Amino acid sequence: LQNFSQKPRNTVTVREGQAVVLLCGPPPHYGEMKYSWVFNGHRSFLQQDARRFISQRTGNLYVAKVEASDVGNYTCAVRNMMTNTTVFSSPTPVVVRRDVVMGEYEPKIEVQFPDTLYVSKGSSVKLECFALGNPVPSISWRRADGNPLPGKIKINHSTGDLEIPYFRPEDSGMYECVAENSRGRNAARGQLIFQNVEHLQWTQILKDAHMAIDANLQWECKAIGKPKPRYRWLKNGQPLTAKERVHVDAGRLTISTIRLSDSGMYQCVAENEYGSLYASAELKVVASPPDFTHRPVKKSTVIQRGGEVVLECRPNASPRAMISWWRGGELLRNSKR
Repeated sequence: LQNFSQKPRNTVTVREGQAVVLLCGPPPHYGEMKYSWVFNGHRSFLQQDARRFISQRTGNLYVAKVEASDVGNYTCAVRNMMTNTTVFSSPTPVVVRRDVVMGEYEPKIEVQFPDTLYVSKGSSVKLECFALGNPVPSISWRRADGNPLPGKIKINHSTGDLEIPYFRPEDSGMYECVAENSRGRNAARGQLIFQNVEHLQWTQILKDAHMAIDANLQWECKAIGKPKPRYRWLKNGQPLTAKERVHVDAGRLTISTIRLSDSGMYQCVAENEYGSLYASAELKVVASPPDFTHRPVKKSTVIQRGGEVVLECRPNASPRAMISWWRGGELLRNSKR
């Protein structure tokens, strides 16, 4: 997830009672994102309701009918669900004109789902639908073929979203979103088509690694799905290519004789034509000289004549230290004793 441009955004002037759409314009990113908006720098995010809607597809903020209390600065916040990092846009000032009030008008569906949507078995699908209008339109859902909506369907009545979890063949069909107010109604349709594929899922993911310099690293990720997934690797968001010490074999990554420059965030990507999964882990390479702070050598040891003694030398070191023993300035070597 890259940062927003900090270029100032233009002021949006709107009449009271009119609708407005504020564009998020997210920066380049990979993986799943969550979009929110901040109003006048408040710590809490703007709450969605029948009047205000945030699209999780584009990040845009829709206000069906502007009120005087909507005057202020709006900032788009984008959170990467994988790395849990958040970036903020420059604020968009909104000014409401009080000299003219917008009259009532029928609903206009501004956010709708695709005309045709292919959904794989067992996946969850969310359909967005939001209308602009004065008075604020209400959103309802139905199946255009006359069949009742499945009982498992979840409808967010404050925003109008419809979610179908664990998609099955019987959930296929034509779905219709209806927006209504006292001035009229409008509808949007889209067809959900069952796709006989198995949703991608991980069977083995990566774990963070703290490795000593010059050690060897091997990571492996595995995913199942139909069609069978392909794999690729990223380092710090950039494609990782095989070279002298780096070997990539599908979901297996091997780095030999690790160096400090190998430190970073790695991602294994499993993908087929219907989707992709990301598994992430951090590699920290440790390099330090021998240190006896935590395991000091004993200053003195008392033993009986003819007895046996063991003197331990176990410093913390990365890479592993080469150890030798000296007595009175003379290097000790292995002998019968």
